[in-house]
Amino acid sequence: GWIKEKMAALQPVSMRLEMKEAINQCFLINDSYNNDFYSLEIALGLLAQQSGFDRTTLILSDIHQTGKSPKQLYGDVANLLHNTGVSRIIGIGQDISSQKGLFDIPGRFFESTEAFLKNFDPYDFQKEAILLKGSRVFGFERIGNRLQHKDHQTILEVNLDSLIHNLNVYKSFLKPGVGVMAMVKAFSYGSGSVDIARILQYHQVDYLAVAYADEGTELRLGGITTPIMVMNPELHQFDVLFEYKLEPEIHSIGLLKRFANAVASCTTFSKQQPALIHLEFDTGMHRLGILPSEIAEVAEILNGNLNMKVASVFSHFAASDDDLQDAFTKQQIALFVEMKNNLHCKIGYNFLCHLSNSAAISRFPEAQFNMVRLGIGLYGISPDPVLSQLLQPVSTFKSVVSQVKNIAAGQSIGYNRAAIANRDAQIAIVPVGYADGLNRRLSNGVGYLLVNGQKAPIVGIISMDMCAVDVTDINVKEGDDVVIFGKDLPVAQIAQSLQTIPYEVLTSVSQRVKRVYFQE
Repeated sequence: GWIKEKMAALQPVSMRLEMKEAINQCFLINDSYNNDFYSLEIALGLLAQQSGFDRTTLILSDIHQTGKSPKQLYGDVANLLHNTGVSRIIGIGQDISSQKGLFDIPGRFFESTEAFLKNFDPYDFQKEAILLKGSRVFGFERIGNRLQHKDHQTILEVNLDSLIHNLNVYKSFLKPGVGVMAMVKAFSYGSGSVDIARILQYHQVDYLAVAYADEGTELRLGGITTPIMVMNPELHQFDVLFEYKLEPEIHSIGLLKRFANAVASCTTFSKQQPALIHLEFDTGMHRLGILPSEIAEVAEILNGNLNMKVASVFSHFAASDDDLQDAFTKQQIALFVEMKNNLHCKIGYNFLCHLSNSAAISRFPEAQFNMVRLGIGLYGISPDPVLSQLLQPVSTFKSVVSQVKNIAAGQSIGYNRAAIANRDAQIAIVPVGYADGLNRRLSNGVGYLLVNGQKAPIVGIISMDMCAVDVTDINVKEGDDVVIFGKDLPVAQIAQSLQTIPYEVLTSVSQRVKRVYFQE
């Protein structure tokens, strides 16, 4: 109940901050409709999170109606920029230009947006994070258009507020002192790795987990310093793990021995600075994992290799979301406790223990130990209908109508003439196909898209790069919005039509689909 109360008390903000990739490997935070001192502070906090960039630029318009003199106001702004480590300022407007002497960082000043655009050189912006912060009257969207990439019209919008909301919902179920390992494997379940990891790092999750070493490397190169566990370490990648301080999951005695040998021949590690590992126990999932009978041998190897230390032990629930399997889940918890205690006795030091996935966090509080692994729940999806109500969808898969056409009764649509119009119809062509992540099994009436918020059944066979939808009963024109999944067309519903699970739908969105991040 308290979550609903808190949510009800939240004040809506008039304009949302959009975050997207920009020209010349830059990153743009676009808040071009709203400008006051308080919102500038918030946006600069967001700019500071973009830890993959050495340089940051603020493009700022005059700030109106503050009740302060220009000297006082821009003196305060100059101090704020100094304290938040902004690299340079581009000031636009007569007031800010008149006070340019107050700024102690490199700056350029223009009387108007037109003057700036006349002098605009795209090569002035290179590999940096840019905050565009302007009052509505300055029309900064024109600057935003120059700075951002021209997009493939099909995008995945990722709402970072919803991600943090979901993180906090799950945190509300945790006992004091229980940490969170956030799963960002598989391109953060389709949402885009580095940007998701940055916001999770800013909100101080304890660990990130990826599937492969190269995913971890990408995060490190993007400025992520949070500890990272690698779930499928490959033998030829041990040197990459060492170089980027990535911590492998060890799921067998053979792998433990090979990793111990690699650690022994690497001069970086010592008893004081050991290589950290995560041991996976098999408590009944029967996929990867160390068996109860192997604990003694594992302890022996660890005691003989003190340059290597256990950071955590963990196991996977087989069916924590299924109440018909609760007896089996409780058996897994008991076996996990027995195995971790046995290991602790034999190696004599403490380590983290994590067993609970998203579904188990609220269903089995006794299995929280000192860390939980939060995966699909973070992205707003839960099989529990009560929990589902508290979560917010993070991703909206969107496109636009590229053409509208009239089809006479009896004419066919698409490959193999799989659809024949049974009446005079109007169809809309949408530039999204199975190569973008729109599953081909949704063809010909199995699935639908939302066009201007209304259901438009898919007609004919979905092509690689486009599909057709029936819009006979909807008022539609070229350029209108199309939603493939989102708040009003949930991923879970599409998964049901495909007889699969939401994970598959989310992770199927191709990397050619641009991710656009925003915060309200």
